[in-house]
Amino acid sequence: MKSFYRSDVVGSLLRPDYLKQARAKHQSGAIPETEFKRIEDRAVKEAIALQTEAGLDVITDGEMRRYAFYGHFIDATDGFDKFGGWAIPFRDEHGHELLFKRPVVMSRLRRRRSMCTEEFVFLRASTDRPVKMTLINAQQTAAYYDSEKSKDAYPTVENYLADVVDILRGEVDELVHLGCTYIQLDAPQYTGLIDPAIREGYRKRGSDPDKLLDRCIELDNAVIGNYSGVEFGLHLCRGNNQSKFYASGGYAPIAAHIFKRTRFHRFLLEYDDERSGDFEPLRYLPDDRTVVLGLVTTKKPALESKEALKRRIMEATRFIPLERLALSPQCGFASTEEGNLLSLADQEAKLRLVAETAREVWS
Repeated sequence: MKSFYRSDVVGSLLRPDYLKQARAKHQSGAIPETEFKRIEDRAVKEAIALQTEAGLDVITDGEMRRYAFYGHFIDATDGFDKFGGWAIPFRDEHGHELLFKRPVVMSRLRRRRSMCTEEFVFLRASTDRPVKMTLINAQQTAAYYDSEKSKDAYPTVENYLADVVDILRGEVDELVHLGCTYIQLDAPQYTGLIDPAIREGYRKRGSDPDKLLDRCIELDNAVIGNYSGVEFGLHLCRGNNQSKFYASGGYAPIAAHIFKRTRFHRFLLEYDDERSGDFEPLRYLPDDRTVVLGLVTTKKPALESKEALKRRIMEATRFIPLERLALSPQCGFASTEEGNLLSLADQEAKLRLVAETAREVWS
């Protein structure tokens, strides 16, 4: 399947303060579930209006119902210690660092409820625009396995990932059954495999990074299957947490594997600064795939120049034809509910810039 969405958005949007406050109250028991759902619904409707008015070709619900981009998986599945996993350092160009604790699997996984069918049904009913849903990918969940802490539940990471795939595949099947035609898997850990420090972290926790890359490509292919009439996207970035990142490096070490061996139709790639390398790895793309260039940063408030974006798009055409390109921000604006360090007005300006530039480039 090949879409003609020229302006795209990766997924998350900045959470309004009233939503963050309501989530904290709900978690403490101060407000009931029904009231919190009404507040979530309001935030989703505002996210839809923002993207629609910006003129984007396809929209999400802003991931307003999640505490993090992967939160739908953790909240819907029994078996995890929510903050007991490997603490990964995020940093910025000035050396400021943030330690972020991830989940860790502690007992056998059990799917308690659907991860995002509620999100999709509400989103579809609230707009006449094309929509997409975002899901965690199998390789991201591999980071939630620890050879010591998880061994009583799963003796190997392969045993654990087999259950992950069953859960994710079931979710995809439900979304397709409900009529979802664009599903994006978020896979920042793939890009982590280009960073030496992160590769060593995997080794220490019992996972060979090269074998893991090949294995997780197989797993992601199993998750997305061979559905007719559904477009699957894969989003790759180098971490995104409160305007900080955790990895650096170009796509070359993983490009041939991921671009050629996965069955994704659309690749949403971070390309907002020099940490992402050049466009040369795009030459590995098969002729029937689309690349969404993430040229607009969500980490900094400064608004990019439209002419500079156009120049970079033209640079990419040295390796892939213009008709197989599209434009988006490089990542979500709030991969965790704290959000990146820019304002709602900055976010709106960047979304409008993406839509306007795409219309001018692709008419």
